[in-house]
Amino acid sequence: MITSKFKKFGTATLAGLAIVASASAHASQLSVDARSSIPKDVQQIIVVDYKVMQSSPAAMQLKDRVLPPELKRLETALKTSGLKVDQDADTLAFAAFRAPGADGSRILGVAQGQFHDQAILASFTKQKTKPTVVRRTEIWPMGSAGMSVAFLNQTTMIFGDKEAVKSALDARDGLIPNFLQNSDMMNEMANVDQRPVWSLLDQKGTQTMMKGVLGQASQLADFDTVKARLKSSRYTMDFSNGVKFDLAVVTADTMTAATAATLMKGVMILKQTSGTSLEKQAMNGTTIDSNSGTLTVDYSSSDTEFASLLGSPLFQQVVK
Repeated sequence: MITSKFKKFGTATLAGLAIVASASAHASQLSVDARSSIPKDVQQIIVVDYKVMQSSPAAMQLKDRVLPPELKRLETALKTSGLKVDQDADTLAFAAFRAPGADGSRILGVAQGQFHDQAILASFTKQKTKPTVVRRTEIWPMGSAGMSVAFLNQTTMIFGDKEAVKSALDARDGLIPNFLQNSDMMNEMANVDQRPVWSLLDQKGTQTMMKGVLGQASQLADFDTVKARLKSSRYTMDFSNGVKFDLAVVTADTMTAATAATLMKGVMILKQTSGTSLEKQAMNGTTIDSNSGTLTVDYSSSDTEFASLLGSPLFQQVVK
């Protein structure tokens, strides 16, 4: 089961933007080294072009609103460890995965960029920090936050709690299956990894997300029929010209997608008639449709409109 706070990052972002509502043409692609270090049984993966995120005020405002404590702790640990992530990281990824024999899920961070790994390791040694060695790879404790980091090479590092990092090394070294062997998500990734911000959710994550998006409408009998036939979902954000959010929910058949679209349109009509002026404005910028078994939700707005929306009561309610 996805940890509640990681689930909040993914599903609250989706729910908040899909109902009420990411920064250049850069793409956030994961290298083979990065993909092979992520265990196969991924529940959700979120990938961002870190340079783009930092250069967009709207993107940073969104991150500050929805990033849960666990991911903030990972990011803070990077920044305070001497790794100079703000300067050196190009792409950051966060994956929630089920680990063999683990109770619940673990969270792994992956950073790509040009890292001065030898200087960093020399600094660790100077501080008399001692690593744990796993099959010739050193896992280094990262400050006082309880996080650890390991360098796969000069351009890729993995970080998180020590057990998550160990699982990542097991995946890379072929002791357990890795993300490259997850054909469903690999196929889905091909639809989104040319975008600066993207995420994939498995079936259970998609079901949870849709329940949050629909709110009270999820209590209807139609949703019970739809829920079991939801397969996966993906979303992208772009901030290059205002804010653009695109969500696609893959279902088992055309009828399921159409029913899900009808339920979401009902929620949108309710907000258009009874919501605040900001909520009505957000609904006017949202398009819901279905095609060939896939539900689509598209939202766009200006940076100013999005900034106002972030402070609205509805947004606060869906991301709390």
